[in-house]
Amino acid sequence: MYSRTAFNLAARNLRSLSHRTRRIHTSIRVFTDTPETASTSESKLDGNSRERWLFIDSVFPIRLGIWDLRHYIGILREENLLERLHERLETVKTHDFYIRELKPYQKDGGVFVRFTYTARDHQNALDTLQKDLQLEANKHGGLPSWSGLNYCNVWLVKGEPFLEDMYRYPSGIVHVSFQGPDVPEEALYSLFRPCGRIYNITAPTPVPAGTLRSSDILFHRVRSATVARNTIHGHAFSDDGGTTRLRTAYQHPIQAHAIRDWLTSHPRIVLPIIFFLLGTLTYTIFDPIRVLSVEGKMLNWFDYHEYKLYKWLRANALDRFSLTSVAREDVSPQGDIWKERKDAESAVRSYLSDLPSTVAFVHGPQGSGKSRMLDTIIRDTGRKALVIDCAELNRATSDTRLVSALAQQTGYRPIFTFLNSVDNLVDIATVGLIGQKAGFKSSLEDQLKQILEITGTALKKVNHSLRTSAQRAVKAAQDADKRQAEEARTRARIRAGTWHDPRLDCIAGNGIISELGVGDELLEGDDSGFASFDAMEKDVVNSSGRWEELAKQQRRNVEDVQAVRTLPIVVIKNYATRGGVYKEELLGVLAHWAASLTENQIAHVIVVSDNRENAKLLARALPSKPLNSIALYDADAPTALSFVRRCLHDAGVTLDLTPAQQKAIECLGGRTSDLERLIHKVCSSQGIEEAVEDIIASGVGELRKKTFGEDIDDDKSLPCSRERTVPKQLARKAELPYYEVLLDAPFKGDELPLRAMEHAEIICISTQHGRPSTIRPGKPVFKYVFERLVGDPVFQATQDIMLNEKLISSAESTVRTCESELSMLQDLSKAERSFWWFRRRVTSERKEYLLKKMRSAQIKIQTLEKRNSELKRVLAKGA
Repeated sequence: MYSRTAFNLAARNLRSLSHRTRRIHTSIRVFTDTPETASTSESKLDGNSRERWLFIDSVFPIRLGIWDLRHYIGILREENLLERLHERLETVKTHDFYIRELKPYQKDGGVFVRFTYTARDHQNALDTLQKDLQLEANKHGGLPSWSGLNYCNVWLVKGEPFLEDMYRYPSGIVHVSFQGPDVPEEALYSLFRPCGRIYNITAPTPVPAGTLRSSDILFHRVRSATVARNTIHGHAFSDDGGTTRLRTAYQHPIQAHAIRDWLTSHPRIVLPIIFFLLGTLTYTIFDPIRVLSVEGKMLNWFDYHEYKLYKWLRANALDRFSLTSVAREDVSPQGDIWKERKDAESAVRSYLSDLPSTVAFVHGPQGSGKSRMLDTIIRDTGRKALVIDCAELNRATSDTRLVSALAQQTGYRPIFTFLNSVDNLVDIATVGLIGQKAGFKSSLEDQLKQILEITGTALKKVNHSLRTSAQRAVKAAQDADKRQAEEARTRARIRAGTWHDPRLDCIAGNGIISELGVGDELLEGDDSGFASFDAMEKDVVNSSGRWEELAKQQRRNVEDVQAVRTLPIVVIKNYATRGGVYKEELLGVLAHWAASLTENQIAHVIVVSDNRENAKLLARALPSKPLNSIALYDADAPTALSFVRRCLHDAGVTLDLTPAQQKAIECLGGRTSDLERLIHKVCSSQGIEEAVEDIIASGVGELRKKTFGEDIDDDKSLPCSRERTVPKQLARKAELPYYEVLLDAPFKGDELPLRAMEHAEIICISTQHGRPSTIRPGKPVFKYVFERLVGDPVFQATQDIMLNEKLISSAESTVRTCESELSMLQDLSKAERSFWWFRRRVTSERKEYLLKKMRSAQIKIQTLEKRNSELKRVLAKGA
């Protein structure tokens, strides 16, 4: 016979092996097609032995959904928890209690225990056994659990254990189906109440044929629902009406599509809330990101060329191994010879040297060097600049592209332009649902204002960041000066012999007993040396006080200067460029934004335009302050010649200009674009006279297209088709009086055609004392272009004939008007009486005036018709 100890040890090893084997089988059962279902909750064995099931709750965390990650804790601690649970339960020997199997059910957080017992009165035995198990657990501080709180309870399974691996996660509602007659509410309450507190029990409702009737039981806690689900499932309830088998399942608190149905049925409440939340999300999340993005663009955070590592690699690696020389920076070749720009450049620098109070409006003809001058100033001052080019913005063909282009130039990211189409669909949908638009779509003006508002906020931060850095640098310089002064004072004391290192006192002690430090006794030397040193030290103290006062005054001055130098610069180029679809909205928004930046002293704003008339929008945005208008003009003839010589010398072209070549260059005037075009042609091995002739010929074609069009239809539709007389007059004179041309035919007081010519850069209108004064060619070369057009007899004859036809039509209209009025006066003269024989009648005076006017108009008609006949003969000869 084997000893009892050896038998117990073998049984324990067998149970451990059986437990590991069951773990493997359990993990395999999770992936089988059909879940495991125990056939019955009680199995009859030999004699009085029976087999039943227990359910122990809260051993593992209850998994509330697929997103609940706590079950991984249970997976990691499963083996340890099951071993401890087995050791804790096997100590109970009531009614030959013996554990046969442990089945973990982690989804519901419990463990099923299959056990055997021996008893005659099975019901009393089960109650006693359950109490003993609970007492034994309480004696050891409770059963083990995943959280370590040991608050697990032991429950006797009344039905059939149903372990499944479907996506049916626990909830506080247990759906009980009746496989048989309905169970009364009182019976359900008494059956389920031991599992936990119950909120409500619903009554069975009528169901279609073939469907089980059911009730829903709402528990206070999910833990109670899991106990009820796993202990009562499959329980057979018997009463006088028959036997009913209960089937339990979890019911989610919210039915499928309940939220969706409620949201779709209450659009008046839901849509405003959604729009409010989206706006809040944009304001709290995306706006700070956009401010940071604009700030990064201004401070070159995202430009790798500004990184120290890249600069070091460029200086020490790339430039050394490069086969070509490093291109130098583009330095303006004018030097000191471009005298006409000095005044404009000094005016811009003066504007940038003070706090902004207005907008600087830089205007001048195209090609006069406005952009190059501003680039040079910004590069010399080292200021941070934000450039907005209206020419690129005006190329946008839709509001979405315009917003994207402005965001690209300002660094405004992220931007969701595709939402404009979505907003249109939302407005259409809301009109059908609630009868009005949701108002979620913003207008183009609002979108542009939002981008510029975020940009203004970023400019404030850039100013603050630069000012902080500047103050930090100033403070560091002042601290360095203080350290130098203190070092000078220390050196003076060392030379006088009265300075010692106080750290030696820690070693040598203090006072007269000091051997290495300085004690109370005097050092070697006479007293006069110390008296002189005391006076010197007093002078040093006095000078240090004066130095501190000077330092404070200097600090204030430096802070004032830094407050101006750290302001960013906003440059708006090509303001009021032609051809923009959204020109008015864009320019209006930019004008008000520029005014707000200067009024709040956030940045210096420089607006660059080709025409002074474009300043009207800016003037309306700043009604109380005048604009700082800065004009650029063409250079004079000597400066233009010097510029050409300098540029040709820099390009490696050695050429001595002859008088004929100098005269040819003077035909181009001082326009930078034309002079640079000449230089490119000369560098391409073309002669100066030939290059000038090409420029004049291309100007003739350009002027014909702008003024007269390519055919008759263009001639009628172009706004400049009426101004044929102005080029003809400018071919003979360098400039024309503005008001004389305005009041003469064919304008007769209409300024719009002249403004159209100015915008087309055919003419240039100069001002004097704020009013138009003279009319000059739009480019200096246009004077010779006008001469070329007037010198063409066929073209000039065609234009004169067309103009004469209009004048003849006007004169004939005058004759017809006079004839009609004369016939009316003839009737009035019969009724008119004269009381005095020497007094003339009024109608007689009016008749004489009309007859003179008719005679003048008739003579004009005859003269013009005769002139047209001569011109037609010229055309016949030219053909």
